[in-house]
Amino acid sequence: MDRITATKTLRLAKECDQRFKLSDEVKNAIASTNRELFVPNGFKHSAYKLDALPMAASQWISSPLTVAKMSEYLKPQGADRILEVGCGSGYQAAVLSHMYRGVFTIERIESLMLEAKTRFRELKIHNIHTRTDDGQNGWQQYAPYDRILFSATAKEIPKKLFEQLSDGGILVAPMKKGMKQVIMRFTKNGTKIEKEELEDCDFVPILDGIQK
Repeated sequence: MDRITATKTLRLAKECDQRFKLSDEVKNAIASTNRELFVPNGFKHSAYKLDALPMAASQWISSPLTVAKMSEYLKPQGADRILEVGCGSGYQAAVLSHMYRGVFTIERIESLMLEAKTRFRELKIHNIHTRTDDGQNGWQQYAPYDRILFSATAKEIPKKLFEQLSDGGILVAPMKKGMKQVIMRFTKNGTKIEKEELEDCDFVPILDGIQK
């Protein structure tokens, strides 16, 4: 990362931290990720603003503040492997790659997944594993995961995803609740799942199946 970009990403991390107190892990991960590479060409000038931006396939790249909050809600300290449902542009996965040894990310829209993989290669990020699939199935092959993150709104969390979460693991997801969406944190303790409501939010909905 060149010096100008490094200055911009550091400023972005500080701005997120001013709005929502971040741990050093999350602040450093935001400061280490070049957001410009993840936004569409026409929006490069807005890459370091705290706005969500439109991208291909009627999807959105989350605001950096939202990415920072979701990363923080996962309580990354001491966790090794994370599964992300909904890769989108790949920005959230790139941020997570600075905090976890293994990031496993799934995207149902094939064109988005191919673009994200290209970005990961350009950035020489080697600890992100990608898959085109319906993320609601999870990724059994590499389970269990210490953390699972939904980057799109779910009506419910499939049971198989809780089965792929390690004991003591945390799953964070935006959930539909009546007319609104709420970020929920689930902690798995043996056979029990503890739930916490964190804050209202606005994400695109999870859709079924794969889009070629």
